[in-house]
Amino acid sequence: MYRYPIIPESIVVHLGNPDSNARNIRVNFVEYIKNVASGELYPNWPEKALRANILAIISFALNRVYTEWYRARGYNFDITSSSAADQSFQEGRQFFDRIYVIVDEIFNNYIVRDGQVQPLFASYCDGRNTTCAGLSQWGSVTDANNGLDPLAILKKYYGNNIKIVTGEVEPLRNSFPGKNLVLGDAVDDIRLLKIELNRIGQNYPAIPSIINDTIFYDKELEDAVKVFQKTFSLPVTGEVNSATWYKIKYYYNAVKKISSIYSEGVKLSEIELKYPKELKIGSSGIGVLELNYYMNAIACYDDSFVMLDGDTFSKDTENNIKTFQSKYGLVVNGEVDVTTWNRIREVYMSYIKTVPKNCMYNLNEFYSGRYMSIGMSGEDVLNLQKFLYLICETTHEIPGVKVNKEYDSLTEQSIKYLQKKFNLNVTGVVNATTWKAIIEYQKKISTLN
Repeated sequence: MYRYPIIPESIVVHLGNPDSNARNIRVNFVEYIKNVASGELYPNWPEKALRANILAIISFALNRVYTEWYRARGYNFDITSSSAADQSFQEGRQFFDRIYVIVDEIFNNYIVRDGQVQPLFASYCDGRNTTCAGLSQWGSVTDANNGLDPLAILKKYYGNNIKIVTGEVEPLRNSFPGKNLVLGDAVDDIRLLKIELNRIGQNYPAIPSIINDTIFYDKELEDAVKVFQKTFSLPVTGEVNSATWYKIKYYYNAVKKISSIYSEGVKLSEIELKYPKELKIGSSGIGVLELNYYMNAIACYDDSFVMLDGDTFSKDTENNIKTFQSKYGLVVNGEVDVTTWNRIREVYMSYIKTVPKNCMYNLNEFYSGRYMSIGMSGEDVLNLQKFLYLICETTHEIPGVKVNKEYDSLTEQSIKYLQKKFNLNVTGVVNATTWKAIIEYQKKISTLN
């Protein structure tokens, strides 16, 4: 399931029932709607009836796209041509002129319920030979002749709590972020996973509840993922790969009944971004500070880049990013999206692994690249605790620390104290910015004693 609904530039249509051995074809979304509407509707119907029906056809298709209904089930297409499973699409079908014109005008409009995000699963039937819980096509003709406008017609069949909204046209991409999500990662997709697993857990109570609604892949999330994987017969790794990602989407969609006219629905608060989608000219804050940490470390080994300080994304930052994107085969736009961010971290980690032996004594000052939080363990946690111990021993200002490789509550309390002292976000999670501040502070106080 995607975060926000979009109007796809094109979709992949399977020319048959879902399990049939039929061809897949890529179709421009506007052409797909014209095709289905020309097969479902009569061009001599009143225009208001045509518009209401076309909006239902659009919303039905967009619901399939938004929920990744078929891709979450392992198929490599977005919708079928079967009227039994989806809507009637016929390759090479001729379009009616009236329908052609209306679709061009409203193809990026769709139906939603008040307070919900997903395009309505706008089921419909002809109203003569078959009836259903959704729109009656022939009934809409009578309604239009009786003076109802398109929205009034739709409200008659789907309820008064609906509205018509306009979406943005974008290329359709799979929702999976492109890399496995693991303990120590941090992206907005992780926050959504926590929300989805918590909702699934209401129906499958064996899945433990996740309290911390953050972007950090913490021990809480790892434990919940392991139980989810065990419950639904996936390899129990605690990592979210493509198979686990789409299985979570599948069950979230199922328990919320998103592909139903009576859906529980997805609320804006569930899918809104807590952090910027990308960093670019004019961005500022903790994200830019962290970006500069990685890029400055890379600049130590590659003089193609200049070292930068501060928390504002400047023209020099943009030039650094453009150089990086060009060097590593990415789209050169000077903006840091998820793809560029992941590649920067990968390059940073590759440099850490190749530190010359004569510089190894400085290696413990490098950030491990993993967001450390309570419940985690490992050599990077041990390294962090050694610096905390030195601070504690010198200043006695932090609660204390046990140097034991375990990120326990005492470690978290000390980190929160230092984050507050350094005017950083008090999360108890160690990212590159918190790490840098700890190292610099420890060096500073060591020279004063």
